[in-house]
Amino acid sequence: MSKQLDLQATLASLDEIRGIMSAMKNLAFMEIRKLSGFLSAQQLAVKSIERAAADFMHFHGVERKRKLVETALLIGSERGLCGDFNERLVETSDHEIPVIAIGSKLDSRLEKRLALIEGPNVAEEVESVLTKIVDRLAMLQGALPEKEALGITAYYHGDEAVTKRRLLPLPEKTAEAAYPYEPLLYLEPFEFYEKLSGHYLYAALHEALCSSLMAENRYRLDHMENAIRQMDKRIERLKQHYNLLRQEEITEEIEVIMLSVDALSR
Repeated sequence: MSKQLDLQATLASLDEIRGIMSAMKNLAFMEIRKLSGFLSAQQLAVKSIERAAADFMHFHGVERKRKLVETALLIGSERGLCGDFNERLVETSDHEIPVIAIGSKLDSRLEKRLALIEGPNVAEEVESVLTKIVDRLAMLQGALPEKEALGITAYYHGDEAVTKRRLLPLPEKTAEAAYPYEPLLYLEPFEFYEKLSGHYLYAALHEALCSSLMAENRYRLDHMENAIRQMDKRIERLKQHYNLLRQEEITEEIEVIMLSVDALSR
């Protein structure tokens, strides 16, 4: 009887855990649906800025007078239960340059870490995390000598694999332009270049954060589905074992009754 009680308690615990995992799976699915709309709009904005930057650089170009100090942005996960999401990111990144980690789960996997910034848990937190990243980059730039500037490369999960994107500085002068005529500027070329760089950094970081969060939830969705399948198999095995114990108990009870009847008849 004690074995049956233990099995009943175990099955109840497993059912509760399965319910929690199912809820996490549904939340991940909802985040994916929500982020898909944000991401498509942000990708269009980034492509538009990139076209404008290519057109500007083709006709003007900007001579860089400051030495670049390379820094990497690694956009990982703030929460766990997403498989090898963070491990793949660290393996793909450049280990020779200092890193700003976005996401607490990246902290223990990095050696040359300049700073750790908490990553977004849901789409509504992307904007606040983006502000923290920009503030940190501005702080690092302010600490550099006047003749040095940050060179920023972001590593994050894209649609299918880890994406490496150069954020700053903008690409060098291009060989081809989208339009045959020089763009009309209301600002001096260098001032326009600096403002365009700021717009591009903000838009590209926004896209990277949304893309990473969407990929993280896809990883978590797959992870939860696999865990639920394994949990269902274990629950089914325990139920079979419980039924077997119950049948044995019923058989023993019948034998006791029959022995009692024989004893009374004698």
